[in-house]
Amino acid sequence: MRWSARVAVATRSADGPGGRSTPTPSASSRTAGRARSSCGRGAVRCGWNARPSSRCGRCRRPAARAPLAAVVRLEGLCADAWPAPVDERLGAWRLRAADGWTGRANAALAVGDPGMPVADALAEVERFAAAHGLPPRVHVPVGSPWDRAVAAAGWVLDSGHAAGAEAAVLVAELGDAPADPRVELAGSPSAQWWRLAFDADPTPAQRHVVHGPPDTVFALVRGPSGEPLGQVRGAVVADHLHVALLQVVPAARRQGLATVLLDAAGAWGREGGARWSVLQVALHNGIARALYARLGYAEHHRYRYLVPPR
Repeated sequence: MRWSARVAVATRSADGPGGRSTPTPSASSRTAGRARSSCGRGAVRCGWNARPSSRCGRCRRPAARAPLAAVVRLEGLCADAWPAPVDERLGAWRLRAADGWTGRANAALAVGDPGMPVADALAEVERFAAAHGLPPRVHVPVGSPWDRAVAAAGWVLDSGHAAGAEAAVLVAELGDAPADPRVELAGSPSAQWWRLAFDADPTPAQRHVVHGPPDTVFALVRGPSGEPLGQVRGAVVADHLHVALLQVVPAARRQGLATVLLDAAGAWGREGGARWSVLQVALHNGIARALYARLGYAEHHRYRYLVPPR
């Protein structure tokens, strides 16, 4: 297939994170982080890592590439969990705009067949971005056929993207830790939740994205005097709990509050039918990635942002 033609890839569904079914995990697959672990003992195995040159952080075995079908499905679920106010279809691609807030909500998600040659699809991406006052940007899973096709068209890594041009998608099977009674769960964000998240009034675009799909929860943990110490947002999309905006105030860090918040969101997500937790983190955020690794998350795949050459 020539990449100047339409890019369509037949994929098979797969078990595990992002796949359409999940195997029953073993009882021994718990970790200290209360998510189920990797290394073949449970359902989140080394094989879900999309970077064949890397190794599992627990057993050090070489990691296999995630099935393309699982990558495509998981990217779609993450987009549904982080909905842009404007989300237009271009074949299987999604053109998104959110007044410039976050790369994910302001990039064209390029997975599947756009219904036209890639060069024409990229021209549509540029047209859409200009119409919404945004720089053109494409979000592609690293190493995928669409990554290669867009790069072959001359688009380059968006190295100027302050939040990070490359990110890892991490997954963990939800454990069975109960919710801590210190955590408040609400169906909509309170004024204190917003202030902790943004330190300012949110814009309409931010409100739209953060409110998310119908099954979204906003968790807040307080200190002894009632002061907010940390927060997280969770959204159930199909069989996954999408986690975002996890934050603990500096004075309260290293007290296990991130785990407390994730446990509470996980317990809520299990009640809503989720089996897996998924989150997205910039590759340069080594502190966050180390935290999630301790909590049992494994890398499923990576994505990156590509932009037209300057």
